[in-house]
Amino acid sequence: MLQKMVLIALAGAVGTLARYGLSGLIQRVSGGDLPLGTLVVNILGCFLFGLVWALAEDRLLLEEQTRMVLLGGFMGAFTTFSTFVFDTGAMVREAQWLLATGNMLVQTGVGLAALYGGIVVGRLS
Repeated sequence: MLQKMVLIALAGAVGTLARYGLSGLIQRVSGGDLPLGTLVVNILGCFLFGLVWALAEDRLLLEEQTRMVLLGGFMGAFTTFSTFVFDTGAMVREAQWLLATGNMLVQTGVGLAALYGGIVVGRLS
């Protein structure tokens, strides 16, 4: 158990550094106001999450621990957006349209409200 936690933590550190580096590089190269670096990381993260999931589930090419390290560690730190999209995609595959729509609206809407709430609280301090 301790070994798995250490591996997940190390993979998380690598995912964080990969996100920071790639996002920053793309943002510097694009030079625009649009957060293109974040967009690329989120889309790439979704692709990589799907790839790892398919290799693990459909082709059984990855062991359980390897899948946890890659998805929970690296991908969890690289982008949580990929997990959000994967969860919503699972609802769509199950034809749970209302849940999928609600998940998107709630996470986005409440996320924005929480962001601004945090800003307000931070400015009051």
